Amino acid sequence: MKLAVVVMAAGQGTRMKSTLPKVLHPILGKILLRHVVDAVKPLAPRHIVAVVGHQAERIQATFGDEILYAHQTPQLGTGHAVQQAQAVLPDDVDAVLVVPGDLPLLTSDTFQQLLTIYQDSAGVLALLTVARDDPQGFGRIIRHQSGTVAAIVEEADCTVDQKSIRELNVGAYLFQADWLWTNLPHIPLSPKGEYYVTDLVSLAVSQGHSVQAQPVTNPEEALGINTRVHLAQVEAAMQQRINRRWMEAGVTIINPASTYIELDVTIGPDTTLYPNTYLQGQTYIGQSCVIGPNSLVQNSTIGDNCLLRFSVVEEATMENNVDIGPFAHLRKGAHLAEGVHMGNFGEVKNSYLGPGTKMGHFSYLGDITTGTNVNIGAGTITCNYDGVNKNPTTVGDDAFIGSDTMLVAPVNIGKNSKTGAGSVVTKDVPDDSLAYGVPARIKKSNNPPR
Repeated sequence: MKLAVVVMAAGQGTRMKSTLPKVLHPILGKILLRHVVDAVKPLAPRHIVAVVGHQAERIQATFGDEILYAHQTPQLGTGHAVQQAQAVLPDDVDAVLVVPGDLPLLTSDTFQQLLTIYQDSAGVLALLTVARDDPQGFGRIIRHQSGTVAAIVEEADCTVDQKSIRELNVGAYLFQADWLWTNLPHIPLSPKGEYYVTDLVSLAVSQGHSVQAQPVTNPEEALGINTRVHLAQVEAAMQQRINRRWMEAGVTIINPASTYIELDVTIGPDTTLYPNTYLQGQTYIGQSCVIGPNSLVQNSTIGDNCLLRFSVVEEATMENNVDIGPFAHLRKGAHLAEGVHMGNFGEVKNSYLGPGTKMGHFSYLGDITTGTNVNIGAGTITCNYDGVNKNPTTVGDDAFIGSDTMLVAPVNIGKNSKTGAGSVVTKDVPDDSLAYGVPARIKKSNNPPR
C-alpha cells in the first residue's frame, strides 16, 4: 500500500500566548511536530506532508527536505487544509493518514492499529476515538443504534445531550485516497465559515460506507495541546512513559517525579539516578553509574562506574571510573580519561585530563592537556586567556601541581615535575624539575622520578 501522511500544522495556537508556532514548542528535547513525524515513520509512508500556514518558514527551516509542505492561506478549516496537501502528493497514493500536529503522545503502535483496522475493513475511512471525561474541546462521536459510527459533531455545534457523550474524536483519520480527493470538494461550509474534515464521516455514511473506529488503548495518548497548561500535562505524561521504560530496562530512579530524561538519552543498566537529575540531548550514560542528586548532563558521554553528584556536565566526556563533584562543572570539550577524580567546585573546559589524574577542589582548568597520574592541587588556575587568544597548557606524566598554582599559558610542565604552592609559572618547566615562587624560578629536582 502506498501511504501518504498529512500532518496538520498550519495553526497559530493563539491560546499558547506565544510568538512561536504551537507545533514548534518543545517537549523533552523535541518539538511537537517532530514527535508526530517520528511516530508515523515506522508505518513507512511514501510521503509526509506538513500543512503549514502561520510562520511556515520556521517549520520549513526546522525540517528542510525531510518532509513535503503544503501552504494553507487563508486557513479555512481542517478540510481545506487536507485539500492543500493534495496538490503536492502524487496521483498513485493509495491511502492518506491525516494526523494533528499537536498530539505528540500518539504512538506508532496506535497508528499501526488504525492502519490494520482500515486494511481489514476494505472501507474508505477509519478513525481514532478515545473515551474520557475531559473532552478538551474534541468533537463527539455520534453512533447509530446499531453501534456503527454515524457522524462527528464538533463541540461548538453540539447539543446539550451531545456534549454529554464521552467518546471523542481524536483527529486522526485514514482515508482511501481516491475517495478522499473526490469527496473533499463536497464538504459543506460550516456556520463559522470553515470546512471540517470531520464532515467526511457523515458523507461516507450517507453513501453507504461503514466507518471504522479504533479506540485509543491509553486515553493519555489523546491529550491535545492548546495552552501552556496542556503542554505541561503532556510533558509530564511523556516523562512518566520514558522513566518507566528506563526502570524496566534496569535503571534505578529514586524519585521518578523529580527526574527529567529527554528522548535521545541512553542509560546503561544498574545506573542509579537521584532526584532532581536532568539528562538532556544526545547523552549516553554507561552501566553502574550514580548520577545526582541535583545534576545536569547535556549532550555528553559518561562511561561505566562513574559518580556525578551536584554537578553540571555540558558537551563533555567522562570515561570509565571517573568521579566528579559535588558542585563540579564540565564545560564544552572537557574530556576526563579513565579513573580521573575531580573535586568539589572545580571547572574544566576544552581540556583533556589523562588517566588517573586527580584534580583538587576550587580549581579551573581551561585548554589544558595532562598526562597520566597528574596531581592538580586545590586552587590551581590555568591563565589561558590573554585578552585576545585562548592559549594551551600541557602537563606531563606524574607531574605534581601545588595548591594555588597559576599556570600562565602558553606553558608546558614536564614529566615528574612539581610546582610549589602559590607559584606563578610563566615559563616552561623541564622534566624532573621544580618551579616555585612569583614569578616561578626553576631548578632541577634532586628527587628521583616517581
